[in-house]
Amino acid sequence: MNLGLIGFPLTHSFSKKYFEEKFLREHIQNVTYDLFPLQSIQELPLLISQHNLFGLNVTIPHKESVLKFCNHVSKEVEAIGATNCLKISDNKIAAFNTDIIGFEKCIKPLLQLHHTSALILGTGGSSKAVQYVMKKLGIAASLVSREKIENGFTYTALNDSIVEAHTIIVNTTPAGMFPNIKAMPLIPYNAISHRHLVVDLIYNPAQTLFLHTAQTQGAVTKSGLEMLEIQAEESWKIWSE
Repeated sequence: MNLGLIGFPLTHSFSKKYFEEKFLREHIQNVTYDLFPLQSIQELPLLISQHNLFGLNVTIPHKESVLKFCNHVSKEVEAIGATNCLKISDNKIAAFNTDIIGFEKCIKPLLQLHHTSALILGTGGSSKAVQYVMKKLGIAASLVSREKIENGFTYTALNDSIVEAHTIIVNTTPAGMFPNIKAMPLIPYNAISHRHLVVDLIYNPAQTLFLHTAQTQGAVTKSGLEMLEIQAEESWKIWSE
């Protein structure tokens, strides 16, 4: 069984090492997992045929654009319009989203009664998974982006009172990801307090400048590593069914 990851660039990926160690540890044979840096999603059909691929994880920037090649989508993918896991069989592609279960399992144990509203930084495919989970958990969520959006904020519009009122903050952008570890989203960090839960979907570095700064303000923080591991295991369940 040939598996892999598509995205661009893939210098930050942990997937190949994670799966190869899993296969070795669990004595799983005749399975490969490779990285496929795909600049254009139009290259996907040729890639699948050349490598006889059975399953793929999908990361930035293809989580939404890949859907045009899919013959079937799960109810979660249909709801949010983004995928991170493909199963390929008989020249047909089925799309799933294991980011959703990964994020939900990570955040639920950390939630307190005062965590009733969230700011989600970014509007891409990962943001859509986070939005889905927030809605499921009954948490009001507002998006933050560089450009003005409906029912959301621009980074420049954020002020102390907005940050104070949203006691969950989730970064779904690549700001701060290796090698650009000195970058972080531009928000009023001085308004963050011990009442805040601050989550970064980035896992490399383990503690981003975003998380470090929030932690110094007293916030509870969580990196993206556990979410990544959970979504990888959920992807494996889909492929090995």
